[in-house]
Amino acid sequence: MSNVKVKICGLSTEETMEAALEAGADMIGLMFFPKSPRHVSLSDASRLADMARGRAEIVAVTVDMDLDGLSRIKELVNPDIFQLHGSEAPEACAAVKVMQKTKVMKAVSISEKADLEKAHYYATVADWLLFDAKPPKDSEIPGGNGIAYDWTLLKDLDLGKPFMLSGGLDPSNVAEAIRLSGTKAVDVSSGVERERGVKDSNLIRSFMAAVREA
Repeated sequence: MSNVKVKICGLSTEETMEAALEAGADMIGLMFFPKSPRHVSLSDASRLADMARGRAEIVAVTVDMDLDGLSRIKELVNPDIFQLHGSEAPEACAAVKVMQKTKVMKAVSISEKADLEKAHYYATVADWLLFDAKPPKDSEIPGGNGIAYDWTLLKDLDLGKPFMLSGGLDPSNVAEAIRLSGTKAVDVSSGVERERGVKDSNLIRSFMAAVREA
């Protein structure tokens, strides 16, 4: 039985939200980025967050959003964690924590060992770090591209803060990713979709089962 935490990200329907919660997801991610196929309106997000409240941690995923936008999400959705998935500086992460009174997860894009250096700056202010693959040059979205990287880069990494492995995970490879990286938390989005932006309840259940057996 694995004790690895799981975040199912980019949920947008009640059916798939319920599937994720019933399968035992520890965190659920709601996407607030209009260019993403997983973007949800504030009213939909509020309804989905109410389903999850008390059953899983609610993560609001934003990309270089201004403080007004973040405050609006806080007011209407009341997430437990803001995931900052853009080019936000460490100072911005600290400001979000103080002003929104939530935990902060900072996404860091990596493809080689040197990319981990910047993670140390964020580790001083963020509650969580999320390591995702660098997006393709032509991508309009910074995450959820279904790209994997060398998971062994994270082996024995100690930042003094918990970190999450993201990027290219699916039911068939998540156990291997956990083994190679030593991570205690994983994040999946495109790997549990039947088509771009459309989550599949069966794939969510399969992913959760694969993690539990890892």
